[in-house]
Amino acid sequence: MSVLSKSYGTLVLYVVIGAILGGLLGELLSGVDALSSLMPYLKNPYPVINVVPSVIDIYVISLTVGFSFSPNLMSIIGVVIAVWIFRHT
Repeated sequence: MSVLSKSYGTLVLYVVIGAILGGLLGELLSGVDALSSLMPYLKNPYPVINVVPSVIDIYVISLTVGFSFSPNLMSIIGVVIAVWIFRHT
């Protein structure tokens, strides 16, 4: 195994891609009738961090800064699978 394959940057990349793919999979599975009773729990976002936007106005530049982290259960499952794949590659 190379050093690059087990770096923190690669792990972050795996986690981000896993979260995105998990969220996309949740959106795709929302149209499946067999999962219609389960999908609201898997697809609804759960707010963890919500920093309201603040505006910094210094007359020349106006900067708006805010942050929100609201994963859904499918994104978390995607992250878990991504970390498992990272550890086993």
